[in-house]
Amino acid sequence: MFADPALLAQASTDELDVPWWVWLATLGGLAALLLLDLVIVDRKPHEVTTGEAARWVTFYIACAILFGLGVWWFGDAHLAVEYFTGYITEYSLSVDNLFIFMVIMASFAVPSIHQHRVLLIGILLALVMRGVFIAVGAALINQFVWVFFVFGAFLLWTAGSMLRKKDEDEEYRENVLVRWVRKVFPVTEDYHGAKSTVKIDGRRYLTPMLVVIIAIGSADLLFAVDSIPAIFGITQEPFLVFTANAFALMGLRQLYFLIGGLVDKLVYLSVGLAVILGFIGLKLILHALHEYHVVPEWLDVSNWMSLGFIVLVLAVTTWASLAKTRRDNTRQGQVRSERS
Repeated sequence: MFADPALLAQASTDELDVPWWVWLATLGGLAALLLLDLVIVDRKPHEVTTGEAARWVTFYIACAILFGLGVWWFGDAHLAVEYFTGYITEYSLSVDNLFIFMVIMASFAVPSIHQHRVLLIGILLALVMRGVFIAVGAALINQFVWVFFVFGAFLLWTAGSMLRKKDEDEEYRENVLVRWVRKVFPVTEDYHGAKSTVKIDGRRYLTPMLVVIIAIGSADLLFAVDSIPAIFGITQEPFLVFTANAFALMGLRQLYFLIGGLVDKLVYLSVGLAVILGFIGLKLILHALHEYHVVPEWLDVSNWMSLGFIVLVLAVTTWASLAKTRRDNTRQGQVRSERS
């Protein structure tokens, strides 16, 4: 009798044990990338151009792909598919978050030359906090199978909420943490370059620069409440969950400057993401039912199927959004011409 290769691949992921030096090397590589970005881009504060942002987005996507190929080479195809599926899911969810970042930047009137640093520090803080979320989530999953039911139900609820709110106008409201900072610490009215604090008349003040960094970081932490359960529906390996999140977040800053107003044109993005979250939520519930031997094994959705479904939904969503935007622009042009 020969073992099923798919089962062997699944078994290998169940027993995946990443050595400490691999974790250390990965963290060191990510830190080097962030340092490179900080030294080159933030060496002299400036307004990031579309061309510069496009080059950096290409660079970070290439780094993410190379890492995935390394997972394939040193691990196996099953692990690589889990990583790429998780990365695409996290990156697509991050695109939806860019609109909130734009609203926050506009609300705080952040000077364009300092927006990159705000995103860099805010997302770095979010990455650290997500690491804590991932560690807690992995520990819960390893101990309790019923956590899959909780994650799955939460994703289904989130998907329904996204569909209900898709027609509502987004407006930034300061969260509890930002309001607490304003209440406890004195904050200046104006920016003082890139300084986070400044001393005025012998008293130390926070500047809006620090407050907006806290706003960006805490907003991304709230986004993690959706994205972390979603990627755990794709892979339960903390190493893959963390690296997929890290590469998605690191490329997010430059994507912010690259697509800019394009986010407004992706009118159906929230619908597509709701479908993806709903799909992953159902997958988590089916996986839990399979673990309890309630449903047959063939109902446990494979990661190849997940990857294909997610890519298809994103492609259809993007095409439909851009097509609708073109139709709306054509109608508006016709109305203006008729009025004139």
